[in-house]
Amino acid sequence: MTIGYALTGSFCTIDKTLKALKEISKDYDIIPICSFTVANTDTRFIKAADTLKQLEEITGNKVISTIEGAEPIGPKKLLDLMVVAPCTGNTLGKICQGIIDTPVTMAVKAHLRNDRPVVLAVSTNDGLSGSAKNIGSLLERKNIFFVPFGQDDYKNKSTSLVAHFDMIKDTIKEAEKGKQIQPMLKEY
Repeated sequence: MTIGYALTGSFCTIDKTLKALKEISKDYDIIPICSFTVANTDTRFIKAADTLKQLEEITGNKVISTIEGAEPIGPKKLLDLMVVAPCTGNTLGKICQGIIDTPVTMAVKAHLRNDRPVVLAVSTNDGLSGSAKNIGSLLERKNIFFVPFGQDDYKNKSTSLVAHFDMIKDTIKEAEKGKQIQPMLKEY
């Protein structure tokens, strides 16, 4: 099975998603994909070049980091399943509204046209405010599955939600069967 594994700009969770990716890559062929932001932004958490290097080392495949590179995913049916981890509030909104302006949103759109599963690992400070509507809307959509998530710091960031990245592999297994892993809301 071939999985597209896409990263968006929640930089504080990049280390968690790379750890999860290492586990997943033991059982699946992985095509790495990243947003323009991940491919080009150095942060206090990680440098862009280091992220790209690790993605390629872990997967053994070149990172797709352009819209043109992501577009063939649909017509060529390159993926069996796609993961977006971390999936920012910005990306959630774009997927929800069908906005295609990054390699990740193009990959999701191209993949969904083949009626295949997409797994989202939310990481957003506005999950219980601005992004709540988009999460709710995506929960109703066919072929969209969420990694269990919870409030990561309810005292200091009362609307923040973060996926349990250690549950990505289990979520993939359920999504392969067309099922949402439960419970979806899980204490952090």
